[in-house]
Amino acid sequence: MFELLLPFFILVVFLLASYFIWRINARKYISSRTVASAYDAWTQDKLLERLWGEHIHLGFYPSGNINMDFRKAKVQFVHELVKWSGLDKLPKGSRILDVGCGIGGSSRILAKYYGFNVTGITISPAQVKRARELTPSGLTCNFKVMDALDLKFEDGSFDAVWSVEAGAHMNDKNKFADEILRALRPGGYLALADWNSRDLRAIPPSFVERFVLKQLLEQWVHPNFISINEFGNILRTNKNSAGRVISENWNSYTNPSWYDSIIEGIRRPLAILSLGPLAIVKSIREIPTILLMNWAFRKGLMEFGVYKCRG
Repeated sequence: MFELLLPFFILVVFLLASYFIWRINARKYISSRTVASAYDAWTQDKLLERLWGEHIHLGFYPSGNINMDFRKAKVQFVHELVKWSGLDKLPKGSRILDVGCGIGGSSRILAKYYGFNVTGITISPAQVKRARELTPSGLTCNFKVMDALDLKFEDGSFDAVWSVEAGAHMNDKNKFADEILRALRPGGYLALADWNSRDLRAIPPSFVERFVLKQLLEQWVHPNFISINEFGNILRTNKNSAGRVISENWNSYTNPSWYDSIIEGIRRPLAILSLGPLAIVKSIREIPTILLMNWAFRKGLMEFGVYKCRG
């Protein structure tokens, strides 16, 4: 009898230990410093870069094509957002601000394929260092450590502002909108994508949904989520947008990314193993949050919002 129950007992112990490790290592938002520290750590251990390439953001799967290569889907996302937002109408040499640039994956595509002059900013010094290392000489990209809520640029400095999956880390969405639209010249283009919740005031979360949202906030240094309409209205009512803001929900195009982000570990096992035993623990540690993200986006608790406007 004991021998029959032993595998079940081992599984339960493993799951409880995994949950304990997951919870004690939560990355709860306290200030912008906790965001910087989290991204410094993710960058320095190189696990995400080895697994997912130069783009940490989600991919774009045309018509929900789940068979598309994960890394190609991430590149496709950049091109789709460029086309949807109208950035492809800008001439070569246009000044682009990439807010929350990560290790520079999107910045390099914007510079290489569209000829833009890109300035990428991030709160993480480690990301800036790595972005510079990955950028070939001659490519018109430069990277700076800067808080998106306190941009050190003159009004109207850029022809376009680009930001992908950065706004969810901002504790003041109004200030975030103020700063990015202030930096945009009159008539310039905004291209922004972010993780949003549904409107939680109109449809309050259930007990299970509250638990899931709490984990999504505390595991990946998010201070709060707001809905696509809520953030769209913040942009529309800003004096620098003139109300010309369009938003959409791209859940159907991006949702396959969540399973793919886990499957990459199976496709590229050496990417993890080459970093040592601790990398295996770190990669397993992220799986519960990814699965919760997948559940939340598929159920409509979370939404992938895209926004565009002419300043």
